[in-house]
Amino acid sequence: MHTVYRILELIVVYAVPTIFAITMHEAAHGYVAKRFGDNTAWILGRVTLNPIKHIDPVGTIAVPGALLIMNAVVGGGFLFGWAKPVPVNFSRLHDPKRSMLWVALAGPAANALQVLIWTVLIQVFAVLELGLLVDVARAGISINLMLMIFNLLPILPLDGGRILTSLLPWRWASSYARLEPYGMAIMLALIVSGALSTILNPLMRFGLQLVQSLIFV
Repeated sequence: MHTVYRILELIVVYAVPTIFAITMHEAAHGYVAKRFGDNTAWILGRVTLNPIKHIDPVGTIAVPGALLIMNAVVGGGFLFGWAKPVPVNFSRLHDPKRSMLWVALAGPAANALQVLIWTVLIQVFAVLELGLLVDVARAGISINLMLMIFNLLPILPLDGGRILTSLLPWRWASSYARLEPYGMAIMLALIVSGALSTILNPLMRFGLQLVQSLIFV
């Protein structure tokens, strides 16, 4: 019974901020791509905050669900997931290489904005003594920080890989882009080896400390 209660508690705390985090991340990519000349995502109805349009069976349901159960059984409160990537035809952008930078930055920027929003809300909820909503806001901060930091890793096809490609000289960018087919294998190797945690944990601690410095209640 305790485990069931814990699962329900985690669902209440993490569901809303997780859905907003991944939905706004993907919608931001599509919105900025449209502004720079590619309306592929707009035509497909992906520039929307309707989470149904962005749900990925594995990343939005299976992975967060498995983590939810694991957290309830062994303790902890970490939840992670992703949505269906918004389709972007980079060749249709006004300046493909330069515009790629802004399209790629849009997703992490959306998560950074949500961190700031949740940081304001956590103080409002604390003043009003709304304990459950304080936990929701705290979860929103952690989830968005994690998504932002993870997606900024310079590995294709992550946003960080796109950003690096746009900044490199053409010859180097072309060579780097050839690594994209191996991106998932690289990320899997980082996860299995524990290297990903070694990279992300210090960055998460720094991010949380920075957010904490902005909280005055």
